[in-house]
Amino acid sequence: MSSIRGLLVTEYTHFNNLEINEIPRVNLEANQVRIKVKAAGVSFSTKLVVEGKYQRKPPLPFTPGTECAGEVIEVGKDVSRFKPGDRIFAALDWGAYAEEAVAEEVNTYHLTDSLKFSQAVNFNSYATAMAALTWPRLLNVQKGETLLVHGAAGAVGLATLELGKILKATVIGTVSSPEKQTKALEHGADHVINHYDEDFRSKVLEITNGDGANAILDPVGGLTFDQSLRCLAFEGRICPIGFTGGEANKVPSNIILVKNISVVGLNFGTYYGWGPQDIRFKSESLVRDIMGRFCSFADLGLINPVICAEFPLHSFRDAMSLVESRDSMGRVALIMNN
Repeated sequence: MSSIRGLLVTEYTHFNNLEINEIPRVNLEANQVRIKVKAAGVSFSTKLVVEGKYQRKPPLPFTPGTECAGEVIEVGKDVSRFKPGDRIFAALDWGAYAEEAVAEEVNTYHLTDSLKFSQAVNFNSYATAMAALTWPRLLNVQKGETLLVHGAAGAVGLATLELGKILKATVIGTVSSPEKQTKALEHGADHVINHYDEDFRSKVLEITNGDGANAILDPVGGLTFDQSLRCLAFEGRICPIGFTGGEANKVPSNIILVKNISVVGLNFGTYYGWGPQDIRFKSESLVRDIMGRFCSFADLGLINPVICAEFPLHSFRDAMSLVESRDSMGRVALIMNN
């Protein structure tokens, strides 16, 4: 087969302008694996990449999509970890929205049988949450501490709730609707605050008897970040991982000074080679350990990666529309019929 079906970006454009095309198969290099894609993750950042508004701009033409799960169908001559037929998930520079994709061996991981392919595209959400919660230089959440999770019904939010309970923290989530409140409670939150109905800062202080949260994961930014600093405990830690609220913050150093708090950023994509420095090989053992724990927790029934909806490839516009609506809870996945 000399060509495959998939999305092709020939110029930066609105996501809905894309079409499914016959695209040429990518040549396999020595340290790469060819994947029969079974599922791919849909994210708002992919829309920005297609529009040319993301910090990373793939060379045109390209197929979008950075997370996939499927089966290995071919390996390069220097690949040692995988063989044809292996179930895997992988982080890609681009290329997931097609019947086949090519990934670097360093960014490819074995998939346990206990997870469906669609569930496996949640791996980046769990990796981000696990690194933020457990790495010593980040939140380093300890047993008995209070963890506040914003966007608690989103993909990273739900992952963080589950992992926070594994770490035996008291977990507080913030959400934007009663439906999301129910979902957060189902996935381990001890307390859930609907920030449309209640001031989360006051509520967190009430729940913690005035002490505040020891650790906060914030994918929202803007006013949410500002108010989070004000309900953070003395010597607390806050980790911003995104700005879904549309605004990056200027951190008030006076609050950091007075409360002895730490602001610790995390862009997990850096460890896949998506950052200004390519550190993927230097950090491979750290990342592979996290991916192994992701699968182990699934085998033990400690986590249940949530797929909000599955769409066939030809419904890619509907999939992105659901993501843009902010009504999704967990991940949205594209499913390849191959």
